[in-house]
Amino acid sequence: MADVITLLPENIANQIAAGEVIQRPASAVKELLENAVDAGATEIQLIVNDAGKTLVQVIDNGCGMSETDARMCFERHATSKIKTIEDLFHIRTMGFRGEALASIAAVSQVELKTKRKEDAAGTYIEIENSVVLRQEPVAVPDGTSIAMKNLFFNIPARRNFLKSDAVEMRHIVEEFTRVGLAFPAIRFSLTANHQPLYLLEPGSLKQRMLQLWGNSYQNKLITIKEETDYLNIYGFAGKPETAKRTRGDQYFFVNRRYIKSPYLHHAILSAYQDLIPADSHPLYVLFLEIDPSQIDVNVHPAKQEIKFEDEKIIYAFVQAAVRHALAQFSITPSLDFDLDPAIQQLPAIQQPFTDDKRKEAEAGAIFRTFTQKHQAHFIEKHKMDPSVWKNFYEKPAPAPESASSPSERLEFPSPEIFSVFPLHNTYLIAQTANSFFLIHQQAAHERILYEKMKQAGKQNPIPSQRTLFPATLELSPADAAVMEEIIPELQWLGFLIEPFGNNTYIIQGVPGDITPNPDNSVIEILLEQYKHFNPDIKVSVKEKLIRSLARQHAVKGGTKLSENEMYKLVQDLFRCETPAFAPDGKPAYIEFSKDQLEAMFGR
Repeated sequence: MADVITLLPENIANQIAAGEVIQRPASAVKELLENAVDAGATEIQLIVNDAGKTLVQVIDNGCGMSETDARMCFERHATSKIKTIEDLFHIRTMGFRGEALASIAAVSQVELKTKRKEDAAGTYIEIENSVVLRQEPVAVPDGTSIAMKNLFFNIPARRNFLKSDAVEMRHIVEEFTRVGLAFPAIRFSLTANHQPLYLLEPGSLKQRMLQLWGNSYQNKLITIKEETDYLNIYGFAGKPETAKRTRGDQYFFVNRRYIKSPYLHHAILSAYQDLIPADSHPLYVLFLEIDPSQIDVNVHPAKQEIKFEDEKIIYAFVQAAVRHALAQFSITPSLDFDLDPAIQQLPAIQQPFTDDKRKEAEAGAIFRTFTQKHQAHFIEKHKMDPSVWKNFYEKPAPAPESASSPSERLEFPSPEIFSVFPLHNTYLIAQTANSFFLIHQQAAHERILYEKMKQAGKQNPIPSQRTLFPATLELSPADAAVMEEIIPELQWLGFLIEPFGNNTYIIQGVPGDITPNPDNSVIEILLEQYKHFNPDIKVSVKEKLIRSLARQHAVKGGTKLSENEMYKLVQDLFRCETPAFAPDGKPAYIEFSKDQLEAMFGR
């Protein structure tokens, strides 16, 4: 019998390895930007066409490469960062394994131009499918320009798995944002389809954050800075009022490397406990500095996860640092006197605090309350007429029964419902002649709203109602890319949304059957649900938005319904085309027949 194990051809092995590192255009953006940072660049340009599918190019003014290094950099595991195994645990650069350029060259057509300052001429290399097609001297500026063209041209199946341009562009902007935040002293620019999108000038971390998210955050950021012998943490977190329903403005860096860590994210959320709603997400950009020997950055192909030697210490430290900063904010509101010199002329600041004024203050009830031992929660008793409390305790007379009360028989389609009872304020029990339905009130309401909106939007756009006061919605760069994708469908569904520049949108109106909110929470929640819609379900943008809207506006579990509301919900459910299931396919009700019940009890 012949041997069956053979070595893979090198180009196939490279393509398989590339699949771990280069999953989409944004993966290449990350690797190329980090290489430019490692090269000591002070200015980095990112150019993309067709959301990176036809071109991703990074141009930097870094150290450049020699002719030999330019050729070697495309070999797998060719690196200038690692000489011994010990070096792996002292990594302070972004790239180190020598896989990025080899992976990019395996799945695209690559053009490299590079020159060192001391060389008279640079080097031009053209590679396709890991094969060098051309190499020659070229006149170029100092630094490196590398262009990745036609990603996955040699793997059509992989190319077919790429998402829409808007989705891929959102991922590119997210990677650009992460590197831009990590290195605020570097000048970054992003051009897409020949249109400039971002120009980030060098500056402080706070200035970089304001460049990305707008000057409205100028006075809404809390400084975080804690130092110990083991580790340091610094950065900014948003004041509680900046928390949003959408995720995406959370950035955690370890030794300037962006990482994803649900564990440390939980530490930050716990620091905000009771300060923001449970379904909100605080903004933060936090940097952790720690001895590289205490972490392992080589545990993830894209290097977005790291392993700490002692996670619990890191968790406690992050939680304490954020809590400390929030506590300082709470007791010392931030006033910048440089912004308004008139504040310094106020009598409270200009006039001295004399002995007379001190005695007058100490005589007051407020001073005594907070200085007497164990009296921090003492409330001074006041004389009050007992009759004042009478109305408080007396129950109001019951309201007269409305004409639409369920005591008058509501007409139900088949099945005929005789009575409806609540269960745990989450389920409804609807009784028929020979059975009963156990109905999940939220799932049922989702089905009702879904079919109503789907029917309303079949032929013509859903009518809008203008809000009295338009709301302003400020998004992260990545979320703004998603918004651009879904705006046409949102307008069809009745939302009046207009771009206002710098990732900001004005909400002028909402669908006619939605209660207008004074803020932008409807769109924020809709955007969040849309981003995290199950990718395995292949449906249109409009379908995703309708399902998300139905989920958002359905009555939630734990909500107590009136008798009339219960009857109306059951009535509307059984008028639906598909009453048995919520839009996500989960059951809206379960039917129990009388025969089933008798069998359960052995009757």
